[in-house]
Amino acid sequence: MFVQSYPNLQHLTLEMREELYSGLYILKDGISEFTFANLYLFRETYQYKIARLPDSHIVISGEKEGKRFFMLPCGLPEDFDLFEDLFSRHDFCKCLSACCMEKNRITLESKGYRVFEDRDNFDYLYLRKDLAHLPGKKYHKKRNLVNAFLNNYTYEEKPLTRDAKKDAFALLEEWRKQRDDDGDYRANYEALEKMEILKLTGNIYYVDGNPAGFTIGEPLARGRSFAIHFEKADSRYKGIYQFINRSFAAVLPCRYTYINREQDLGDPGLRQAKLTYRPSCFVKKFKILPPDPQHEN
Repeated sequence: MFVQSYPNLQHLTLEMREELYSGLYILKDGISEFTFANLYLFRETYQYKIARLPDSHIVISGEKEGKRFFMLPCGLPEDFDLFEDLFSRHDFCKCLSACCMEKNRITLESKGYRVFEDRDNFDYLYLRKDLAHLPGKKYHKKRNLVNAFLNNYTYEEKPLTRDAKKDAFALLEEWRKQRDDDGDYRANYEALEKMEILKLTGNIYYVDGNPAGFTIGEPLARGRSFAIHFEKADSRYKGIYQFINRSFAAVLPCRYTYINREQDLGDPGLRQAKLTYRPSCFVKKFKILPPDPQHEN
């Protein structure tokens, strides 16, 4: 085993994938952070470290904006003293699932812990068939944009294989040049670089023979959902993002009920864009802060 026992926190390595992948895949909640690929690709962004708890569950420790947090993909440890020990070493706990809250909210609040819905980090879930067909009046504007793309451009859609990666890398570099910050560039670059090892899949799109967009993701929630981790396109082609969204949903196997398009991170523009696709529901996540100093045990 590569993952050591808590409190020996380790940096994530590729060698851990075989040990961790299946346990994360079978988590029924389908939280987008909890795939091995996602954790690995953002390991440096959040300084992730990992350890195994006595009940064989894992804890992930990270940092954001100078604060230390921890995540418990499998829920709270059986020993509540261990949970309190984790809090003694961190500022907050994040990404706890709705199922975990149903079982533990009363206990947490009785001990003074403050529990909040973390709306900025809710994952957006869409019915795959809705994104593939864009039915009814609610998708009228999306269909118009897709049709405008189809009428104006000659396109080609291909699996994002090893041979096509050079075109995806070129697109990613162009995307980076058009921004004031790097965004998720580094994680996206490594996702392309290590697609085969991380078992990520995706498609690449060409317009008039030129690379114009790509999408990358993986299954989660026991195969009920497919998470889109990265999607980049040349926005000079009107309607290309709407086209990619619909086209990729249409070629995904029918076994996927949902497409998980991750969170909006509290960005108003991104939130509005995600809402216009009419999510079927959300994957709720909860944040826990330590007891208020005024709380009396």
